[in-house]
Amino acid sequence: MEPLGSNATQGKKVTLNASTLAMSVMVIILLVAVIFAANSNAIVGWFVVAISAGWLLLAAFMMFGLKRGADKINSSLREAAAAATPRAESGSVVVDEATSQRDMKLDHSFKIVQVQARVISEQRAAATPESEGMIDRALETIQMTAANARDMITPAKPIDGEIID
Repeated sequence: MEPLGSNATQGKKVTLNASTLAMSVMVIILLVAVIFAANSNAIVGWFVVAISAGWLLLAAFMMFGLKRGADKINSSLREAAAAATPRAESGSVVVDEATSQRDMKLDHSFKIVQVQARVISEQRAAATPESEGMIDRALETIQMTAANARDMITPAKPIDGEIID
């Protein structure tokens, strides 16, 4: 008993796909047009030969171009699969939605700190009566943002141990 995918009993099969059939038909049309044009020796026959030769060239260009493109895509997919296999087997880290959300929130916190630091430097340079209030609010915002970001980084773990009076 042989596996289903075995070709040992089938021998060599000749496959005739649609592109081979279409190219065969185009060559036959060109040959028939050349024979009729040579027999009739009319200018119209040679125009038909030129048109059928153009269609044959276009079909050949499309068939070989598509085949070459499909081969390139197939080889790049094989390379990508080969490159991804060791990473998948080595236990790569999968980032879950919670980690992604946390990273996005931390990035936003750092942006807030950057904006507030710019506000502080602008207000120090301006040295107006409202500058002290703006600097105080910016520092307060930085402190709150830093506290929130630290809470996101270190999750609260329960403290275990004995209570000593």
